[in-house]
Amino acid sequence: MAGPGVRRSRRWFLKSLGLGTAVAVGSGPAGLLTKDVLAGPADGATTGSSPNFGRIFPSLRPFFNALHPSGTTDQLQTALIDIGKPGGLLDANDQLSAGPVALITDPAVNGNNPPTNPDNPTHTAGTTFFGQFMDHDMTFDAGSTLGVPTSPFTAVNSRNPYFDLDSVYGQGPVATPQFYDPTDFVKLSIGFGGLFEDLPRDSNNTAIIPEFRNDENMMIAGLHCAFILFHNKAVDYARSVEHLTDPTAVFQEARRLTLWHYHWLILKELLPLFIGPAMLSDILTNGPMFYKPALGQAVMPVEFQGACYRFGHSMVRPSYRANLKGENGNPFFGLVFDPQIGNVSYPSVTDPNDLRGGFRAPRRFIGWQTFFDFADGQIKRNKQIDAKISTPLFQLPLGTIPTHQAPIALPQRNLLRQVTWSMPAGQDIARVMDVEALTPSDLSELRTYGLGLEKSTPLWYYAIKEAGLMPCTDIGKSTGGFHLGPVGGRIVGEVIVGLLKSDPNSWVYSQPGWTPTLQNPGPGFKIVDFLTFAGVDPTTRHAEQPSFA
Repeated sequence: MAGPGVRRSRRWFLKSLGLGTAVAVGSGPAGLLTKDVLAGPADGATTGSSPNFGRIFPSLRPFFNALHPSGTTDQLQTALIDIGKPGGLLDANDQLSAGPVALITDPAVNGNNPPTNPDNPTHTAGTTFFGQFMDHDMTFDAGSTLGVPTSPFTAVNSRNPYFDLDSVYGQGPVATPQFYDPTDFVKLSIGFGGLFEDLPRDSNNTAIIPEFRNDENMMIAGLHCAFILFHNKAVDYARSVEHLTDPTAVFQEARRLTLWHYHWLILKELLPLFIGPAMLSDILTNGPMFYKPALGQAVMPVEFQGACYRFGHSMVRPSYRANLKGENGNPFFGLVFDPQIGNVSYPSVTDPNDLRGGFRAPRRFIGWQTFFDFADGQIKRNKQIDAKISTPLFQLPLGTIPTHQAPIALPQRNLLRQVTWSMPAGQDIARVMDVEALTPSDLSELRTYGLGLEKSTPLWYYAIKEAGLMPCTDIGKSTGGFHLGPVGGRIVGEVIVGLLKSDPNSWVYSQPGWTPTLQNPGPGFKIVDFLTFAGVDPTTRHAEQPSFA
């Protein structure tokens, strides 16, 4: 067998694998939940192995059926569009004219004083984008139409509903070689040879990655690159430390190490921030109440995909400091999306002043000390989880919308999606869960529409409103906004834990006592350790690229 670093031909590599699917990622079954948890829709469709979406609460009526005998109406659609419009109820009305620096540093305009769009001191700014990365790894609805009721049982989830990193690996180096290094087939391709950890791109700057949404903004593109580099370092580890030589074994071990450290971060670091430690402890100790997928048979429920997991949109800041020295030796600040720039494309624009993805330039890289806590005093914070959305998200670039179609206000899209999936009302789910429900007074801003939305509220709106109102007493806060409330938190927590426990390839199922083995071995492994092993941490980058910290 070849030793570490020895190159073989692609023909030799294919032969060593046998069938091309031997190293394909995400090949496990992706069926529906067991029938006692997820029944078929009213039209008589049956459950079974399927890549489609499903429901956790199939017996609950759509929220709009409580508002009008005929169900969804033009008046309802008009109301949802109005609620989610620029300058509407959900718009934080950030002072974008003050500029990206002031929106972070100036208390008079950064939403903290008065608290119009306050920071969340329990989250670092990177929590948003790690959550977005997770979303892109497990769910993608490419076929339904906004605002048109669609059965989730016939709608295809274009991602495997597990945290299997098919968004990074594709179907492995045999079936999808375009994502891999042609000089070392078991490693993933990285742009610029790793310099600024840019994504690999073609001549039009289109990212050559399995999940195109991971180039929506600079932060998620940088995180995708960190996963590429972590895997590549894991390949080196498998060869040099574990002394593996067979390419199949090397790839599978590097992928396992990457997946298991990723799963650790989801369960141990991210999920407690999303739902609160008390909710997570209850789910892990007492088991799930509503989402119980059989082994290898998970489905993506629309109550999670189309509503509660979209709480992350409330955490997005209007602006970020991308790095400390990318702007001619100075920090590079930018709005996450600048409405004044509008829709630009390469090569007409090569380096826009905001942080949208799809462009390559020396300053367009991420300094992770802004986004995660490297104990250097440089971290910035998320926004709180509540019913206020940062203003740039009301004018998305079309490139961030898979269909490239209006509306371009993200809250309008989220609200119309509640109609698409015939989503139940948050109050109805609260009653099923036997938890305190929001009252009409809590949702009094919705009364003006005269539809009863304050009594039968779309689940996405309910979840972010609940998060902002329900006390977070488990982390010593008497008011809300730090993590999801009892309805949103239960749905998000049970689905994420359920996906990990029903995945036969996760350590949570196959080796529950496992702890991380790389960089900072043991239970203290954090996202900063993941980034350090990948080689994109501030210390490593400063040593290798002294002009770009």
